[in-house]
Amino acid sequence: MGARFEDEDGVVTVVLDGHPQSAVDLEDPTVLAFEYVQHLALAVDVLAPEGRLRTTHVGGAGLTLARWLHHTRPGSPQIVLEPDADLTDAVRRELPLPRGHRIRVRPQRGEEGVGALADGSADLVVLDAYADGRVPGALVTTEWLADVARVLGPDGLLLANLADERGLRWVARVVAGAQETFGNVALVGLHEVLKGRRFGNVVLVASPAPLRLFDLRRACASAPLPTGVLTGEDVLRKVPGSRPFTAEDPESSPEPPHRDGWRR
Repeated sequence: MGARFEDEDGVVTVVLDGHPQSAVDLEDPTVLAFEYVQHLALAVDVLAPEGRLRTTHVGGAGLTLARWLHHTRPGSPQIVLEPDADLTDAVRRELPLPRGHRIRVRPQRGEEGVGALADGSADLVVLDAYADGRVPGALVTTEWLADVARVLGPDGLLLANLADERGLRWVARVVAGAQETFGNVALVGLHEVLKGRRFGNVVLVASPAPLRLFDLRRACASAPLPTGVLTGEDVLRKVPGSRPFTAEDPESSPEPPHRDGWRR
């Protein structure tokens, strides 16, 4: 099944295999319809250094965050790893990229694409990759996270859009791996999702450098949606005994519920 493009008041949602993948406003790239994309942008604004950001996106779809970065951090060189070349062609046709962009899309999976990047070549890596509505298990193992850490260097920032069921048991295992790899980890999300009350998205933030948690919490308190922050330690206390995923036991994120607006 190919991609569908659903236009609602100028915001175009890219739907793939029945799952909403992206929402794009060509007139105003600062319009971010999905709450997790708002959380990704908030984390960039608070935690990433000012100016241009060398960014690698793992997962492309409608290129919403890449467009936002081009608008808010003009001149930022961006690599997008999106294995679905047909999807990329459809997005370019239906949702043309802005003039002067430095967004380069490579038809590669996250594993091979990140593996081909040079040490310390990115300031920011954004993981937002879904297959059949699930985060691929290969992209949350300690081995892959270590490769991301290599590409980021000692001061880089990883942001990952994750989805889980009530209880956040799958996310807790990703947090355990990120904590082991990076040392500094937090989750940003809606309060009801962070409390494990319903299926939803959270944004994992990880870096070898200390995170400015006070600034992050203050920004979340001012967000238009009820948004909070948990540290990695908070998560692992809530879900004790969580083991990192490895290449020997990868696991994709849980099946999402029927499409009902939960990601919007």
